[in-house]
Amino acid sequence: MLSTAASLYPLYVTAGGVVACVKPSVFAWFVEKGPASYSLSLGLIMLSMGITLKLRDFFNLLIQRPFSILFGCVAQYTIMPSFGLIISKALGLSPSLTVGLILLACCPGGTASNVVTLIARGDVPLSIVMTICTTFGAVLLTPLLTKILAGAYVPVNAANLSISTLQVVVGPILLGSYIQSRFPELVKAVTPFAPLFAVLASSLLACSVFSENVVRLKSSMVSASLASDVSPLLCIQSLLSGELGLVILSVLLLHFAGFFVGYTAAAIAGFGERQRRAISVEVGMQNSSLGVVLATSHFPSPMVALPPAMSAVIMNIMGSSLGFFWRYIDPSDSKNNPKADGKYFSWCEGGIRNGIDTGDRVSSSASEEEEEEEEEEEEEATVEIRANGKDET
Repeated sequence: MLSTAASLYPLYVTAGGVVACVKPSVFAWFVEKGPASYSLSLGLIMLSMGITLKLRDFFNLLIQRPFSILFGCVAQYTIMPSFGLIISKALGLSPSLTVGLILLACCPGGTASNVVTLIARGDVPLSIVMTICTTFGAVLLTPLLTKILAGAYVPVNAANLSISTLQVVVGPILLGSYIQSRFPELVKAVTPFAPLFAVLASSLLACSVFSENVVRLKSSMVSASLASDVSPLLCIQSLLSGELGLVILSVLLLHFAGFFVGYTAAAIAGFGERQRRAISVEVGMQNSSLGVVLATSHFPSPMVALPPAMSAVIMNIMGSSLGFFWRYIDPSDSKNNPKADGKYFSWCEGGIRNGIDTGDRVSSSASEEEEEEEEEEEEEATVEIRANGKDET
């Protein structure tokens, strides 16, 4: 029941986005306490991830499959930042929106990618380890890449960005892992609720920032309407064809590039179909919550946070759609899919439960079914040959 509720993350974000457009005051209580409330909520999200993480199992899987994990992490921090800069220049975004899009592109993979990979019948263990590795790497890479790519538009304090990332992401994950090792019974009781809490907190965070920008955009619309005596419908149309429309288009293009180029790069590198899907989803889906927190904490313009906030809605709709599309296309090379031994951690927003070899089960179930079918076909062929031999005698 809880896992099913957690898997509805795209629905929560979409519904919250609609509420933010119609009545942004619903989120005023949370917005007024920002950016401290944003940092606290992200820290709790990362803590819920950390309590299901066993570092020993993480390092075991890291040792077993170093090349695929390294390739995925490099793809994450090269493909998305590059396209963030290219798209912002191609669309002529304002400096604030350019910084927001580049900051989003430089963020690590989001935990929602794990459940999308599961839906897409991809390599779930690879997705989970990539998420954790890129999250740890974000302490250095997100501030550094943001400064390099966006420093020409506005001043970027890489040191402060790095400290914030360490505080609200890496620190809570390590704390959660420590709690998991010291208080296993408590964690066991809390773990079933962790994914649902994380998706609700992520939805609240994204929709609150979006509502804050909706207020500003609505005030611009009202001013324009009073000044030019234009109907509200025409104001909305002009808004969508202007700044807000550019943000939506830029975020769509960014995530599409991540999904497409990530899959293509993995195919060129010779990875199997399941690994291609995992890398594609992991590259295309960002930790937009981190982008929101960093934008609201370190940049004066509220527009910097708009691309990450819009991404929370657009990215999850795109990712879920891609996952369900792939779900009905059987991976052609499932027999060659590598399997990890033993129990390892697994955490994501769709009910991948801690300590269960969900990834292996998903990865190997198709190959086991195919092996059984082949054995049955061989037995039938043997019976037929024997029958024919008897008929000839």
